[in-house]
Amino acid sequence: MTRQNFTHIEAWVFDLDNTLYAPEVRLFDQIEQRMTQFVMTELGVDRAEADRLRRKYWHEHGTTLAGLMREHDIDPDPYLIDVHDISFDALEPDAELRARIAALPGRRIVYTNGSAPYAERVIERRGLTGVFDAVYGVEHAGYRPKPDREAFDAVFARDGLTPVRAAMFEDEPRNLAQPHAMGMRTVHVAPRQHPADHIHHHTADLSGFLSGLV
Repeated sequence: MTRQNFTHIEAWVFDLDNTLYAPEVRLFDQIEQRMTQFVMTELGVDRAEADRLRRKYWHEHGTTLAGLMREHDIDPDPYLIDVHDISFDALEPDAELRARIAALPGRRIVYTNGSAPYAERVIERRGLTGVFDAVYGVEHAGYRPKPDREAFDAVFARDGLTPVRAAMFEDEPRNLAQPHAMGMRTVHVAPRQHPADHIHHHTADLSGFLSGLV
């Protein structure tokens, strides 16, 4: 049944963090630490307040960056360079995932709320270079983040994909709401299931799920 639900798909859209690698790697922990330090430095607040603001902006604006831009007029480019200056040593190549993604018929892209240069480094460390037709970061959406509809519209228009013939793979449930509304097939990639009307499928094993589609 699952394969039948994907026979019309011509474009495969993958989130990056905690989707193309397992959450257990905890790569994003490093980014969150750098986000907190950035907020401390830029806003002159202590660590507890910076942590509070980081979480508040993520909840209210989609990303910490969006909150900093909208409420403090922060320049996004230095922020993106700073918070993604992390170690990638925990990432390892995944030959099986590479083969599964490469076997998908049609266009394959990455779309992340991080920056495209950061995404390219993750892709390289995972042994996935050359598998994707395009890599889009938050900068390609005018720094508007998922889950905003305008962000998806901007990236998908730039790519030229047709949402009703596309699938979205994402670890954050709220980021699947707009793709579902646009007619995409939605797949929640996470250790635990999150039942919701806008989520068509769930998997804790991306490679295994993809193996059932081709």
